[in-house]
Parts: sequence; C-alpha cells; structure tokens
Amino acid sequence: MSDATAGATPGVDEGGETAVTTTMAGGRRDRKDGGEEGRLASLRRRLMRDLRNPLFLNGYALMANTGVTAVLGMGYWLLAARLYSPEDFGRSQALITAMRLFAGLTALGLTGALARFIPVAGRRTGALIGRGYLIATLTAVVAAGGFLLTLPFWGENYAKLAGAGPGLFFLASVAIWSVFTLQDVALAGLRKAVWVPVNSVCFGLVKMGLLVALAGALPDDGVYVSWIVPTALALVPVNFFIFGVLVPRHARRAPEDSRPPGLREIGRFLAGDYPGAFSVLAIVYFLPVYVASRVSGELFGYFAMAQTLGAMIELLAINMATSLTVEGSTERSRLAANCRQALRRAYLIIGPVAVVTFIAAPLILSVFGPGFSEHGTPLLRLMALAVLPRVLIEIYLSAQRAQSKARTLALVQIGLAVLVLSSSVLLLPVAGIASVGWGLLFSEVLVALLIFGGLRKILNHVETPQSSGARDTPEAASWST
Repeated sequence: MSDATAGATPGVDEGGETAVTTTMAGGRRDRKDGGEEGRLASLRRRLMRDLRNPLFLNGYALMANTGVTAVLGMGYWLLAARLYSPEDFGRSQALITAMRLFAGLTALGLTGALARFIPVAGRRTGALIGRGYLIATLTAVVAAGGFLLTLPFWGENYAKLAGAGPGLFFLASVAIWSVFTLQDVALAGLRKAVWVPVNSVCFGLVKMGLLVALAGALPDDGVYVSWIVPTALALVPVNFFIFGVLVPRHARRAPEDSRPPGLREIGRFLAGDYPGAFSVLAIVYFLPVYVASRVSGELFGYFAMAQTLGAMIELLAINMATSLTVEGSTERSRLAANCRQALRRAYLIIGPVAVVTFIAAPLILSVFGPGFSEHGTPLLRLMALAVLPRVLIEIYLSAQRAQSKARTLALVQIGLAVLVLSSSVLLLPVAGIASVGWGLLFSEVLVALLIFGGLRKILNHVETPQSSGARDTPEAASWST
C-alpha cells in the first residue's frame, strides 16, 4: 500500500496527501541528518577535548605509533617473505628476537622508572635519561656476550653468529636497540609522545627500502642488516631533539619548589619494579628465543609472524597504560578518574581490533603466504583473545606504578611470567607453536580475575578535596587500594 492511499480521507485529494507525506518524510530526513551531524560534531568535540588532555594526547600518540608500526611492519615482513627464502626469513626473525631480548634486559626494566620519574625530575631530567641509556647498554652488551659464548646450546638458528665479525655486529646491534627502546619512553615522559609516530614512519620507510636494496647483495642477512642500520641512524636526530630541546624546556618549566627524585628513591622503585619488568621480558622475548631453539627456521618464521602481529595488539593496551603512569605521577588525586577514562578508551579501541583480528586471522596471515596462514592462525587468534584481559592487567599495573607500589608490581608480573612460561613450555610438544597462545590466554585470564577486586577499588575510589590537596605529601604517595 502506498503512502498516498494509506492515509487518504474524504475531501483530501491524493495529490495533497502525497504532498503532506513527502513533507513529513523530508522533515524526518532533516532531523535524521541533523542528528547524524550532531553526533559527528559531538564526536569531534570529544576528540578535541581528549587531545587537550595530556593523558589522552600521549596515549593516543603511542597508540597511533602502534598502528603505524603495525602497518609498516606488515609491509616490511610482506616484502621479506617475498624476497627471502622461508629458512632465511625465520632465522633472521630468530636473530632479531635474540637481539631484542638482550637489549631489553635492562631497558625494559627502566621504561617504568623513566615514565614514573621524568615528569618530576626537573633539572635532573637529562642526567636521569643519560644514566638510563648507559646502564641499559652496558648490561645488554655483557649479557649478549654471555649468549655468544654459549651458542651451541641455542640451536642451528643462531649458529651464524659464530665468529668475530658476526659476533661484534650482534653486540653493536644490541647496544643500539637498548637506546632505541628507551628513547620513545623518554619522549612520552616529556609529554612529547606525538613525535614517536613520526620517528616510526621514517624508521619504517628507510627499513623497507634497505630491505629491498639488500635482497640481492645479502640474501642470507639482508633482513637483519636492514633492521639495524636504520635504527642506528634514527638515534642521532631523536636524541638531539630530546637532549637539545625537550630536556632544557622541561627543566625550565619545573616548579621552583620541585623535588627531583633522589637515587635512593629511584633505586627503591627499581628494586621492586625490575623483577616484574624482567618477567615481562621473559614472556615477550625469552619465550620466542626458546621456541626458536626448538623448531626449524621455517616453522619459527611462521610463529614469529603471528606472534609479532599479536604483540602489536597488546602494545595498544601497554601504550595507554604508559601514558596513565605519566599522568598519575603528576596528578595523584585524579588517578581513579584517569584509570576509568583510560580503561574505557582502551577497550573502545582494542575491542574491535581484537574481534577483527580473531575473525580475519587466516586472511591476514595468508597475505604472507599459505604456510603462514596454515601454521600461524591458531596462535594469532589466541593472542587476540588474550589481549582483552591484558587491558585490565595493564591498567592495574600502571595505577600501582604511579603510586610506586613496587611490591605489588613485582608480584603480579612475576606470577604472570611463571604461568605463561610454564604452560607454554609444557604445551609446546603437544600443541606446537600455538602453545604460546594457549599459555597467554590461560595465564592472563587467571591473573585478570585475581587482580579484578583491587582494580575495582581503584576505579571506584572517590576523589575528595583532601586527596587533591595531599597529592604531593607522603600520604598521597602511599594512597592504597
């Protein structure tokens, strides 16, 4: 039945009825269009308001960096899979994983400390960052030297590091990556994380170009060399910007009565935070190195590609949490509100990404080749699911870090590492490379359930004028859940 005849009444012609109906329909369209425009305008206003908030500006910048890294990284590994043999692809992945393991040995432990203390370091900011670089580099090189002395234990994927030349290049790459790991955290701590994606874009494009250029000249080592050379080149301009521009500006803006953290305060924080960070290192880097020592180069290539994509999703949660630590260090009175906002924003972004990754995992991996899709799909799907409880864990850990609760940090992170490592190693002979995904999902769901009560107390904490006024006092520093 048409609109013209449905409401026809005596004395009203069809033309009039049609005109009235059309006018009403047009009004509905106008209201609908106005509603859509209103929603878009509201979304724009909310986004602009978020960008004026340092918590979200830093968080979104670090998330954008993860997105940029993901896109460029997929392009890079797609080229590598096409230009290099499966064996060389997998062995290069194994070398990069080992390099990142030793580079992060101390650097990852210092990321939390730099995020916590750079915002309040004032005149000592430059010295704090410089000492972090030096300690991380020396520790990493010493540990990597021990690795080179025990190469026979680590299997055929690492045999090409034997010899003075390859060994020295590996040690240099470890030192370079140690600084590269910390410079992004330094930018975030200085509230200039917006520059991190810029650095990632330049780094990613140069890396891809070099990968293609070296495919003919270095068919065995082109992947590894193309990864390290752009990293070394990126250190110079970024750290000139940090130490020459941002650090002096940060020191000038420090309040006259500010109290930079002392060595004992930083030491106490590290004493509790580092065991937890070391546990995270064991999950992110040691576990892949262990897998590489137990499987062929080709199979490890399939594992590494799926694990890399899954880790990129996990970084979204970690990046928002890093920004929360920075803001929580300077505004303790707003920690509960910042936690609630960060949690909502994190799930708003990460939830859809995890769902799409779970559904499209075979299609995503098939871009690299049929072997990647066949062997890597279960692992990528499990990691996409595991990131959902990981959001809760990261927000909780950042809240504890902002309050300098190092003991709780260590307990949660060590417990998570023990669960992931033990379950993955036990399942490896049975489930193959998917064992890491099962270990992550089981462990992170369990830990999320255990910390959920403490996280609820943080989120439901009522901020009072007394807590606002006490944010710089010892009582505020010991604000408990």
